[in-house]
Amino acid sequence: MNTQTKTDTPLADGARTTMTMIQSLRSAMDVMLDRDENVVVFGEDVGYFGGVFRCTDGLQKKYGSSRVFDAPISENGIAGAAVGMGAYGLRPVAEIQFADYVYPAVDQIVSEAARLRYRSVGQFTSPLVFRMPCGGGIYGGQTHSQSPEAIFTQVCGLRTVMPSNPYDAKGLLIASIECDDPVIFLEPKRLYNGPFDGHHDRPVTPWSKHPLSAVPEGYYNVPLDSAAVVRPGKDLTVLTYGTTVWVALAAAEETGIDAEVVDLRSLWPLDLDTLVASVKKTRRCVVVHEATRTCGFGAELVSLMQEHCFHHLEAPIERVTGWDTPYPHAQEWDYFPGPERVADALKRTMAER
Repeated sequence: MNTQTKTDTPLADGARTTMTMIQSLRSAMDVMLDRDENVVVFGEDVGYFGGVFRCTDGLQKKYGSSRVFDAPISENGIAGAAVGMGAYGLRPVAEIQFADYVYPAVDQIVSEAARLRYRSVGQFTSPLVFRMPCGGGIYGGQTHSQSPEAIFTQVCGLRTVMPSNPYDAKGLLIASIECDDPVIFLEPKRLYNGPFDGHHDRPVTPWSKHPLSAVPEGYYNVPLDSAAVVRPGKDLTVLTYGTTVWVALAAAEETGIDAEVVDLRSLWPLDLDTLVASVKKTRRCVVVHEATRTCGFGAELVSLMQEHCFHHLEAPIERVTGWDTPYPHAQEWDYFPGPERVADALKRTMAER
């Protein structure tokens, strides 16, 4: 698998430390808690316990229980409190323990956080972040494994972000905390401790052996509306994000197809220029994501590429996604778009003449 990842964002200067994605997310919150006294971190078990995935471990001890604190088991309450905090000048980072738990809070996020700037004619903003571990890979079944990103990309006023590696995770989370808009920050659980190629239920390699685990210790950010070309190529373009970035890279290597893999990083606002330039260059496109197929975010990507690249395309655009079923606990690794399914799509696309 090609691990020489390229990015359109220059790497930050300064001392670097090898980090997992968990550690890089913690480092981002640590940096921002130190830089800005208005930043607060809260959610279920994020304080004394340090979070169910340990992303906030040690932050309460360092910054105190008034800035890093536990919340009741009430996602609606967490979201509503975050909206109020943001409106009155704080920059809350609210953790929803699993993305599956966000549904009781959707009204607060959609009706209040996303619309506050518009409803107040700019008098108030919602500078808040909702962190949510998403996707499968931990044998969590239907209530701990969902990928709800398409719900939020459709809402005007929200930004939706999903990193695929430790370097981007820290830079994107810092940029999200600094943003004056509400940000849905989705964290693929399968990537917390290392990249997956989709063949195994464990990382291909620990992050400690990957170049994108070399994370600057201090402050830097990755722009929220910037995609990254993680594998240059000329035969076709793969548009993807989160865990399936690594699946797409594995499929490209195994087929020998010179595929250009583009990591969206920010789902909305979308870096449309980078996507269109890539598809116009390669003239073929495959879209890959873990979420269900029908009305998944891939449908929007297909539509946009048809609108902007129709006269350049030499083959129909393919989609490789999760199934249109409730999350199948017993068939988790068949449900995921794996390298074999992605490779078949690459081959079909290349066979079109």
